[in-house]
Amino acid sequence: MSDLHIRSADLSDIDAVLTFWREAAEGTSISDDRDGVARLITRDPDALILAERDGRLVGSVIAGFDGWRCHLYRLAVHPAHRRQGIGSALLTAAEERFVALGGRRGDAMVLERNETGQHAWRAAGYAPEEQWRRWVKHLTT
Repeated sequence: MSDLHIRSADLSDIDAVLTFWREAAEGTSISDDRDGVARLITRDPDALILAERDGRLVGSVIAGFDGWRCHLYRLAVHPAHRRQGIGSALLTAAEERFVALGGRRGDAMVLERNETGQHAWRAAGYAPEEQWRRWVKHLTT
């Protein structure tokens, strides 16, 4: 794992991140575009955490902290690099960020149909809270 480099994304990474998410992430988001990722990086430069191996993007996670809650999104590892500790390394970086910011609990958004993702989150010590439901209202069309 010594050849794995974990770092925060910058604006020059946007195209690579969007391409990576199309290959490795499950589902899409209304914010999966250049403007959305640029807003994220500009507002919170350390929120989008990337994993690289041999100069190639192999993993990502968004670790957003709003001062109250720690939210995890877009944990993705390239299919050819799964089960090599990359997801764990990304979550460790995210959790360390949260603790340094004063966060107390991390929560993750995981699609119900994403069984691989659910397995990964459980293996990392996360558990679903069945009493909660996500409520969404799109603010733009």
